[in-house]
Amino acid sequence: KSATESLICRDKLLIESCQLVCTKDCINHIPCKDNGAICIQPCSPSFHGETSFVCEERTWQMFTDACANLDVQSLFQPGDTGKYFGSDDLGNSNCQADFSCIIPDILSSPAIPGNIADIVELLKKISLLLSVNVDRGKMQSYSRIANHILNSSVISNWAFVKDRNASSILLDSVNLFAGKLLLKNGSESIQEHFISTKGYSVHKNSSGKSFDFSMEFNNTANITGHVVIPEEELFKLPKTSKAISIAFPTLGAIIETSRLDPVSVNGMVLSVSLPEELLHILLTFEKVNKLENVKAVCVGWHSTERRWDNRACKMKSDNISNVVCICKHHHRTFKSFSILMSPTMLRNAVLDYITRVGLGLSIFSLVLCLIIETVVWHHVTKTEITYMRHFCLVNIATSLLVADVLFILAAIVHNAALNYKLCVAATFFLHFFYLALFFWMFTLGLLILYGLLFIFFKITKSAFITAAFFIGYGCPLVISILTVAITVPKNGYLRTGGCWLNWYETKALLAFVVPALSIIVVNVVVVVVVVVKTGRSSVGEGCKSQDLSSMIRISKNVALLTPLLGLTWGFGLATIVDSRSLAFHVTFALLNAFQVNSLRLGIVLGVSYYLDLNYKCVSRLRAWEKVARSKWGWQHESCM
Repeated sequence: KSATESLICRDKLLIESCQLVCTKDCINHIPCKDNGAICIQPCSPSFHGETSFVCEERTWQMFTDACANLDVQSLFQPGDTGKYFGSDDLGNSNCQADFSCIIPDILSSPAIPGNIADIVELLKKISLLLSVNVDRGKMQSYSRIANHILNSSVISNWAFVKDRNASSILLDSVNLFAGKLLLKNGSESIQEHFISTKGYSVHKNSSGKSFDFSMEFNNTANITGHVVIPEEELFKLPKTSKAISIAFPTLGAIIETSRLDPVSVNGMVLSVSLPEELLHILLTFEKVNKLENVKAVCVGWHSTERRWDNRACKMKSDNISNVVCICKHHHRTFKSFSILMSPTMLRNAVLDYITRVGLGLSIFSLVLCLIIETVVWHHVTKTEITYMRHFCLVNIATSLLVADVLFILAAIVHNAALNYKLCVAATFFLHFFYLALFFWMFTLGLLILYGLLFIFFKITKSAFITAAFFIGYGCPLVISILTVAITVPKNGYLRTGGCWLNWYETKALLAFVVPALSIIVVNVVVVVVVVVKTGRSSVGEGCKSQDLSSMIRISKNVALLTPLLGLTWGFGLATIVDSRSLAFHVTFALLNAFQVNSLRLGIVLGVSYYLDLNYKCVSRLRAWEKVARSKWGWQHESCM
């Protein structure tokens, strides 16, 4: 199509029904208009396939590249039409027994995204159809082919492979093929720069078997890995069996290119093929990036769901250079293991100290708050409006107390590597009670607005309690149940590395973030209304006394309402915008510890605080109250 036709097609947003075939002039010289628009361009004459581009910030960015010069059909075609290997109708092989004759064509081809996809497909077919009697020669040829696309110099090319599961398919294919390796004289070792396979014969009288790997990660450095089969596991073997391990120093980085997780693999990927009787193995990973303030997580690759899963392993030890993991091997689910690091997982002594101390003070303060409230309840709830206020405060304190306790339990469940269902349950209740905290703060904000703005409208205690329970607990319950129902079937409820809502696969965290931030915005408006209403001076006040009293009143209102209405949680946005900043995390932790202690202070001084808050409001409404009493018999208990 001409460039003009392409532009018309894009302008009409008919991307799905109008496949654009763009010229080089279109890509290089014509800026795109609609973000997300797709443009398809054919490959140069010496290649087959196509390249797709996506419009981002008015420029075309490469999205996928399927241009290739390899012909997989000719390399692997059963029957007489096979150029190199396969078998004819009589079962005669038309290639050497180790199919090494295809290697020159593979190694001479550039490891561009299109060729990478074709080689992955080729290795998959070999694993499925030619994995019988895998001897050393076959494994060497297979490793050389895989090594070509595992080279550290081509990692960036994997980002443009059309099939985003190509790296996972490659891992499964290698594991399947290497698992069929025959061992001569009880052991075998096949080494390439970026893939290494080792095997041993094992039996119950073995004193323990280990696989040691030291492999090239890039042109300047090597990393090591260590796999140990514990002696107590070997006792479970009924007969002599084989154990095989495969090491991939670059595959972790390749898997990252096709995923949205901010976590990165910080060591080599180690795969094992073991007898079904062996359930646990010990793995030691050398860290690629040896950063003191970054937390490491032991994970296994879930071959069915194609994701890293922290349920497969638990950490035994972690230092600046190495991590030791205890992992459960399952021949159908978990065969490959590694360690993850995340720039957002800050490990800092100051932050840990603030978190522990703040959580302890929070629980202590909240318990004290509820005890005090129980003691003074009859003295501070003599009117309906004060009853409503303290009813909200008690539920805010209760929700936050339960959430704090659940936070500790969720950490225990995660760190103890307990089962998945317990982690789901802990996350559900944590989600529910944190939402309840926000919705009760929202109810308190509405109550404050009612007291300030709707002075002639009186709500009954029973109506308020019904509405407050619906808002405070009903809405969080509905949101929490819907989140579980939608994301658990997709295995996207929990995030990697902890018992909390997932973000990168299913965006389940939005079920907490959106309601919380919406309530914060509403409560900011409440504070603004309070400041405006209470900032006005009474008639007869001098200018200086007016300014001073207004400033004192406004400062007190803002200082006390900010934690009571949860506005300190707004600083959590800073930790999202810049998750690596220790200052933002420390500030957020300190402010929310202040919120809890302010709840206790607010309830203890509740009566005097609200009387002071309403002083000006009450003085202005005094004349209105007199008129209301004489005409309608109405009496307003409090402006708030």
